[in-house]
Amino acid sequence: MIQIKKFTFNPIEENTFVLFDETGECVIVDAGCYFENERQELDHFIASNQLKPVRLINTHCHFDHLMGVTHCRTKYHLLFEIHEDESPLVERACVQGDLFGVPMEPVDAADAFFREGDRIMFGNSYLEVIEAPGHSPGGVVFYNPEQKILIAGDVLFYGSIGRTDLPGGSHKQLVGHIKTKLLTLPEETVVYCGHGPETTIGFEKLNNPYLT
Repeated sequence: MIQIKKFTFNPIEENTFVLFDETGECVIVDAGCYFENERQELDHFIASNQLKPVRLINTHCHFDHLMGVTHCRTKYHLLFEIHEDESPLVERACVQGDLFGVPMEPVDAADAFFREGDRIMFGNSYLEVIEAPGHSPGGVVFYNPEQKILIAGDVLFYGSIGRTDLPGGSHKQLVGHIKTKLLTLPEETVVYCGHGPETTIGFEKLNNPYLT
């Protein structure tokens, strides 16, 4: 059974997730630890729970979701996996940070790519990759149908959706993907967002002003 630990990191208050199961294998999603104490917090959780990181994956590659990638890559000897269409954002990580007044170290190019329908395997568990661009060119969400868990990145928020005014964004595309790919999931699906609190598909169908 998948368990989820959420951390809120960096000046942009981005949510980083560690997903793990009874085997102790875990996957790190959207590593955003920026300050040394944040890196230590993540490492302490992994060590104290005797977890073994086996995957390092991103829903998308805006700078606030990249801040801890180099640390996790190096410390845990992981490949960095993204959707290929996010590669230009990785290349521009420092430029992105400068635009928001947050200095960034360069992030090396991704080691591997996933696409719609791929499965991210760890331990006895998996996450399905669902493509949902619009907030960013190659944004994805990760879904586990057995437990009805959705790691949504910045696609869908509690009562809101991801911004679409950054390069490569498209409001029409984002809303279209949310309606056709996310709102069709079971209403009890718990949505873990890239910023802010969790929500459910059912709640957003009824209450999200951008989707009604």
